[in-house]
Amino acid sequence: MFKHVALIVFLAPSLLLAQSTVAGDWLLTQDVYGNPLHQRLTLKVDGTALSGTLGRRPIDGTVGGNAIRFTMKSEDATDEFNGTMSADGMTGTLVHTEKGGQNPLTTSWSANRVPARRAGPPQRHEFVPTTFYRQFSASNPPVLRIWPGDTVHTTTVDAGGTDEKGVTRVLGGNPETGPFYVETAMPGDVLVVRLNRVRLNRDWAISDDGIVGRALDAEFAVKMKDGFKNVRWRLDRGRGLAMPEKPTDHLSSFTVPIRPMLGCVAVAPGFGSAPPPTGDSGRFGGNMDFNEIVEGATVYLPVAQPGALLYVGDGHAAQGDGELNGNALETSMDVEFIVDVIPSKPLMTPRVESQTHIMTVGLGGTLEDALRAATASLGQWLEQDYKLTPSEIAIVLGSSVEYTISEVADRNAGVAAKLRKDRLTFK
Repeated sequence: MFKHVALIVFLAPSLLLAQSTVAGDWLLTQDVYGNPLHQRLTLKVDGTALSGTLGRRPIDGTVGGNAIRFTMKSEDATDEFNGTMSADGMTGTLVHTEKGGQNPLTTSWSANRVPARRAGPPQRHEFVPTTFYRQFSASNPPVLRIWPGDTVHTTTVDAGGTDEKGVTRVLGGNPETGPFYVETAMPGDVLVVRLNRVRLNRDWAISDDGIVGRALDAEFAVKMKDGFKNVRWRLDRGRGLAMPEKPTDHLSSFTVPIRPMLGCVAVAPGFGSAPPPTGDSGRFGGNMDFNEIVEGATVYLPVAQPGALLYVGDGHAAQGDGELNGNALETSMDVEFIVDVIPSKPLMTPRVESQTHIMTVGLGGTLEDALRAATASLGQWLEQDYKLTPSEIAIVLGSSVEYTISEVADRNAGVAAKLRKDRLTFK
């Protein structure tokens, strides 16, 4: 008879430590002249060999004991990371060397584990804002920490800083509710914001009687020289109509259907630029003034900061395409949203989805710039999610795309590219 023989393999403690504590996703923070640069670090361990990505660029290195070393190379520079591991994470130094080896720069870095998604049912949060911010900044402290799947019910003030009771709470300029820190959201991810509720919470709004210069020719501009006086609107929530409180004779029966929307949905922008004011817009979203951001819509924004840092505000009771008056029917709003996170997905521009359309919001200094951005972004969506080739994308867009001028009132012009969902019949 043969006896069973037990074979016991003893692995070095340092190797077990490396495999169990290093592999996975980390948030790496690099100090750049006193400014934090956050990137997702994904590590794989094979024995003592280390591989993975920092942001979207590959790295390779070694790990052993409590020491870690990895290198990231590009055509123009090499970054060498050396550090130590502890129960609290990793810390170390980075040597950045430009091509040619001149004047290497040494800085510090640290890394902490990206938290796993919370187990258990989503939570509902009733949040009453007391502070409103006028910059889309990563430096503003989060007002609430929430998790993917959670629901937040809150309110916003109007563009002038006035709340639902008519009390001015803050200086104007599109003051925002937030920022909301979304756990697990990391740079390179996508924040998903589903708008369950966008409702009026007062019976009046403010607009103007002028048209912004971007939309005027010389003759019309002369005729509009006395414009931009305040116009107060009465909001009849029961009938779903808005009408000027003091109409002229010609407008005595003029009414507008109420269609509440959010002019601003944003995340904190990424590294390298000063925090933009809340009247501005960009890849981070912001003051897009796109009148399809209504109840039932879903907004997708590229995450650039840990926690995403979500801002909402600038409610409009109604707005024509482009926000021609500079102000739409500005009012406070009752808002409810659900957040989610899509890991590691690149977005060129903000995206919006309705029951009937997928839409991309292009923003730029001119309408042509915005048109290009919106078209390229919609092409990216079709390539990513529907696996279409460039030729197929051209066929679909050429036959089916719809364009809306979403914004002409602010620094960036906006163009939305839209595609009906009933055209998305691809194999």
